[in-house]
Amino acid sequence: MTKKMTARELKRFYADSTFKKNYIYDGHDLGAACGSDGTVFKLWSPVADRVELHLYPDGDESGCMRSVSMERGEKGVWMYRTEECLHGTYYDYDVSIGHETRRTADPYARACGINSRRSMAVELGRTDPERWESDRAPKRQQEDIIYELHVKEFSWDGSAGFPEELRGTYRAFTVEDTTLFGDGVHPTGIRYLKELGVTHIQLMPVYDFGSVDEAGDRDQFNWGYDPVCYNVPEGSYSTDPAHGEVRIKELKELVQTLHRNGFRVIMDVVYNHTYSADSSFQRVVPWYYYRQEEDGTLSDGSGCGNDFAAEREMAASFILDSVLYWTEEYHMDGFRFDLMGLLPTELMNRIQEELDKRYGMGEKLIYGEPWAANGTPMEPGFHQALKENEKRLNPRVAMFCDNTRDAVKGHVFEAMEPGFVNGGEGLEREIMHAASAWCDRGGAFHAGSPERVLSYVSAHDNLTLWDKLILSMTHNDHSLALHMSRCDKKGFYERPEEVVRAYKLAVSVYFTCQGRLFFLSGEEFARTKEGDDNSFEAPISLNRLDYKRAYEFEELVHFYKDLIALRKCLPGLCDKTEEAGKRIFKKSANRKGVVSFQVDNRYRGEGLCDTLFIAYNSRRRPVKVTLPEGEWEAFLKDGDSGMWRRPERETYSGLLILPPVSAVIMGRKTEIKQEAAR
Repeated sequence: MTKKMTARELKRFYADSTFKKNYIYDGHDLGAACGSDGTVFKLWSPVADRVELHLYPDGDESGCMRSVSMERGEKGVWMYRTEECLHGTYYDYDVSIGHETRRTADPYARACGINSRRSMAVELGRTDPERWESDRAPKRQQEDIIYELHVKEFSWDGSAGFPEELRGTYRAFTVEDTTLFGDGVHPTGIRYLKELGVTHIQLMPVYDFGSVDEAGDRDQFNWGYDPVCYNVPEGSYSTDPAHGEVRIKELKELVQTLHRNGFRVIMDVVYNHTYSADSSFQRVVPWYYYRQEEDGTLSDGSGCGNDFAAEREMAASFILDSVLYWTEEYHMDGFRFDLMGLLPTELMNRIQEELDKRYGMGEKLIYGEPWAANGTPMEPGFHQALKENEKRLNPRVAMFCDNTRDAVKGHVFEAMEPGFVNGGEGLEREIMHAASAWCDRGGAFHAGSPERVLSYVSAHDNLTLWDKLILSMTHNDHSLALHMSRCDKKGFYERPEEVVRAYKLAVSVYFTCQGRLFFLSGEEFARTKEGDDNSFEAPISLNRLDYKRAYEFEELVHFYKDLIALRKCLPGLCDKTEEAGKRIFKKSANRKGVVSFQVDNRYRGEGLCDTLFIAYNSRRRPVKVTLPEGEWEAFLKDGDSGMWRRPERETYSGLLILPPVSAVIMGRKTEIKQEAAR
C-alpha cells in the first residue's frame, strides 16, 4: 500500500467486501512457532509493503544478530521459515506501510522479554512443569463459588509467612503450608483458601500489561486492566522477567498447584481495549483493530481511550484463538470478560460454543460484565453483550448482576446511598427478585435461568462491602457516627456491632440467592481499602490481603465458611436450570424491611431437607413471622451460622421472632420422606 490513507478511509477500506474476500485469513498459526523441525514466523499485515524480521539474543537492549526480509503470502500473511530451532531468541518487526516504517513487537507473540519490548520464540513444551501432562481440574462441585484474587495481593503481606523472595509472585502459590507469622497455627495462602471452601479462584489479570515496569521496584502495584501482549503472562509476577520462558512455567505451576488443591482457575481477560492505541496491533494493521467513530476518531466505550473492534473478522478470530490458547496451554477453567458489553454477543456465543465442543457442555465457565463505560459504535449487524441483549447470548454465558449488588448494599457509585441491609427503604421486591436470580417476572430485568447470573455484592471495583457499610451507615445514622472515630482512616478499622450485623445480613442475602456466587478476596474478613473506591494503582500496602485481619474478624470468616458449606448442601438454591425459579414459592415482600420465601429443596434424595424457609429482617427491631405448617430445624438464626452442623438442631414451629438486622434459614423434612427413610 503505497498511498497513505486516513483513518476514515481505512475504515471504509476494511469494511469493503473485496478486502474481506482477499485478506481475511482463517488460519490459526500466526506468531512464532518453534520446535525441533525449525521455526516459522507469520504476521498478518495485508496493508504492508515490506516486513523485516530482526533477531536478538535478549529481550532488552542488545544489538540485532540477524535481519531477514519476510515473504508475502496469501491473505496478507508474511512468513519466514528456518530449520533452526530459535527457542529463546527474541525478535521484532519493521513494518513498512507507504513511506513509513515502524518497529513493533508481535501482537500474536506467546512469549516476550522485559516490558514486552521484544517478542520471543518459544518451544512451549520446554516450559511445562513436571507432570504437567497429567494436570487436571478438580471435578465440578454442586455449586460454583468464585473467589476474586490478585496475584500480588495474595502473598505480599509480610505477616503471611511467605518466603521474602517469593512475595507477590506466581511461585508464592506453590508454597502450600504458610501460616501467620509462621506460627504453625493460623493458615494463610493456599491452606487458608482450602479451609474457606471456595471452588474457583478468579485471577485478576495475569496476561502481560503495561502499567508496571517489570525492571522496576518490587512494590509497584496495578490491577492490570491494560493489556499489551494478550497471549503472554505478566512478567512482574515472575521471579525472572528478563527470560521469557520463566513466567510461562511459573504461571503453569500456579495453575497446577491450585488444581492439585481442589480449585478451578478462572482468568480475567480484557479484550475490550489495549494499554495504548499505539500498540503492536496498530503498527501492524493501522486502524483495523480499533473501533472508530464516523469521523475516524477512536471510540471510547471502555473509558480507557480506545475500544478493540471485536466485531471485525480478524479481531474476533484473535480473541477466540487467544481464549483457546489460554485454555489449552495453561489449563484455564474459565474466563471473566471485563466490560463484556463492548464485545459482540455473536463472538461470546462462538467462544462458549467452541469451548463446549472441545471440553464438554458447560465445563469451561464464561461470564462477564454486561455493561460498558460509554457508548460505542459497533458495526451494523452486531449486538453488544449488554444485559438488555441477554436473550441473544448463549444460555451458558453468565453476567454479573449489579441489580442484586445495589439492592443489597446501595448504589455502587453513591457511597452514602444505602441498600436493603444498611437502611434503604422500598427495596423488598428487589430483594425478592434477587432471590430467584431475576428469573421471575416483573423485575428490572429478566434472566433466562440462574446459570446466567452471578450473585455478588463486592468485587475489585468500587468500595469494598465493609467500606460501603461504614460510610453509608455512619452518614445516615447519627448515633452510630458519634461512636465512631473522628479520624477518617481509623474508622475503617473499628468494629461497630451494627455494621457487623448488616454485613452478615448482606452475606446471608446473596448466599441464599439462586445463581452462581462470587466475592472479592478478603470480603470474608471485612476487607477495607480505607474508603478508596478505585484502588487500581494505590500502594500494595493498601491493596494487599491482610491476613492478620482474617483472625481479628475470625467470627466473620467462620460465618462465610459455614454458609459456603451449607450452600453446597442446598440443591434448591444450586439449581441452574430454566425451571429453577419455580422452586421459590410463598413469597412475601409486603412488609417494610422484611422478605420471606420458601424453596423446594428436593433433588435426587439429596440435601438437608425437602423445604427451606428463608427470611430477612433489615429493621432495627425484632419482627414476628409465622412459619409454614410443620416443625422446622434452624440452619441459621441471629448470625449463628453453625447451627446446621450440630447433631441436635434447634426446632421451631408457629410464630418465629426474627432478631433485628438478621436472616434465618430453616429446613423441614416432609412426612412422606421421613416414612420412606424408616
